Amino acid sequence: MWKYTPVYWGRRPRHFHAEPEMNLIVRGAAVFGVGRDIVHAAAGELLSFPPGQDHVLLEASPDLYLYAIGLAPGYSAQVLATERENIALPCHIRLTTSDFKALSARAAGIVDRVGVDQPGAELWDHAHWLRRKYSSAEGHAMHVLTRRALSAVSESPNLCLTLLAQQLRASPSEVSRYFHRDVGIKLVRYRARLRLLRFIALVDEGGDNLLASAEAASFGSYSQCHRTFQAELGCGPREFLGQRQRMQTAYDP
Repeated sequence: MWKYTPVYWGRRPRHFHAEPEMNLIVRGAAVFGVGRDIVHAAAGELLSFPPGQDHVLLEASPDLYLYAIGLAPGYSAQVLATERENIALPCHIRLTTSDFKALSARAAGIVDRVGVDQPGAELWDHAHWLRRKYSSAEGHAMHVLTRRALSAVSESPNLCLTLLAQQLRASPSEVSRYFHRDVGIKLVRYRARLRLLRFIALVDEGGDNLLASAEAASFGSYSQCHRTFQAELGCGPREFLGQRQRMQTAYDP
């Protein structure tokens, strides 16, 4: 978890990652690009992005101050295990003054610190409890098909639309339509991103054989993996991995 102000941090390009993320706006205002949508947020509001959801900070007021909170996917699922779908879901809600102060106090107590797994998990659980509470009360809850699709695809990114629809007992067009509306990107692209992130994780775990890692990440072939890389990141896997290693070597110290 870290804090963001325009004074100390530059702008990151549009990006997505394996970790689910929440942004708590403490002060000021911001405009985010989330999938195909433009989202205006101000102090007292909470946003969340599931794994693979692209987002970017487009505009920021000079006094913007926010907490960005992320958990490893497996740890997030463990923390949210009591939910029907134990996945961090997208949201954009305005908190009451008391809820905002309580969540901000939790965040201020652990920001930029290490060794705070337990209080971090408690903050994550509290934030998602607020998401459920406000989304339900305000009638902003996403469609049940989207919630279940996100949960199913996070567990099995290779699940095709036809089988997913059968599992959800709905038509493929219905699942696709609600997913695109609620998440802001098409389901097929979201699935491809999750496989891409899985491929990178497998390589990081010691998978020197890119072909084997591509197959383990549910790509039909290495060429399909290469095409997904090119479409999402603008380069091939070898170029991406080499460039990342050079950046780590340059900036880690």
